[in-house]
Amino acid sequence: MIEQRLIHSRSLRSRLLGVVLRWRLKPKLTSETFDPVRFRAWLERNSAARKTCPGVDIRQTTEGQPQGEWHLPATAAPGQCLLYLHGGGYLFGSPRTYRAITTHLAQLSGSALFSLDYRLAPEAPFPAALEDAVAAYTWLLQTYPAQGIVLAGDSAGGGLALALLHALKSAGLPLPSGATLLSPYADLLASGASLDSNAASCAMFDGNSIRRAAAAYLAGQDGASPLASPLYGDFTGFPPVHIQVSDNEVLRDDSLRLAERLDQAGAAVRLDIWRGQAHVWPTFYPLLPEAGRSLRDMAAFAKERWQRQPLPQTRLQEVSA
Repeated sequence: MIEQRLIHSRSLRSRLLGVVLRWRLKPKLTSETFDPVRFRAWLERNSAARKTCPGVDIRQTTEGQPQGEWHLPATAAPGQCLLYLHGGGYLFGSPRTYRAITTHLAQLSGSALFSLDYRLAPEAPFPAALEDAVAAYTWLLQTYPAQGIVLAGDSAGGGLALALLHALKSAGLPLPSGATLLSPYADLLASGASLDSNAASCAMFDGNSIRRAAAAYLAGQDGASPLASPLYGDFTGFPPVHIQVSDNEVLRDDSLRLAERLDQAGAAVRLDIWRGQAHVWPTFYPLLPEAGRSLRDMAAFAKERWQRQPLPQTRLQEVSA
């Protein structure tokens, strides 16, 4: 049975943000001439000034390790970590542009967080991002037990987290203890009705922009593969999954159908449907009160998973060098 919540409250800041996004950002993201490489550079410049969480140490990985950043609270509990996979349609985004989310999520969860800098399309199409995610997870297993790892991700990163679970299951590797996801992009065949029915109400995208991103990532490969579109995989044996999505975004139906598939396979699933929020609204933390609540819910889910698992006392310094 799906544990579902409908969250109707919406702040004035959220309403104003929706207007600004439709006016300033949506025309860029939905343009037929959208250039992901140029947009990456713009995003990096505009994210540089965003505040990270005080008291969280940011450390880059070293040569020979997966590319990414450790976000380490001063009081991080031993034996547990979050693996964060950022969004951006597999075309843009980075650990640097997501620090406002990831450093606060690390602090709220009281856990080390590894933010993966996976390769992006169109330069590195499918399955490059998945290969990087599998490499990062197996690397983390050298330090953490599987039950001490919780996956987190948004949009394409949420889809990538689910594809990672399919890949790990297929390879017979131990699965993490759970996954907490924001508006996961789980269907690269773009068959969800909300892609078009919510094209006007979504503050950031329309159906055609989502389809173009899928085409760029797939580069002619099979979009029905569960490793690209995890919605079409077998969810038997999956750990508990927490999903948050907005009712008016184009990717809404990816989350609704995903929750149904997980439930049908016997996996525990918690689905939070928010009213009128922008796609992956926690990226606007701390501007939006709704963003803070979502991050707290993600952290609470992770803590719940760790509390249900007997964790060995892994030393933090093993991963923070």
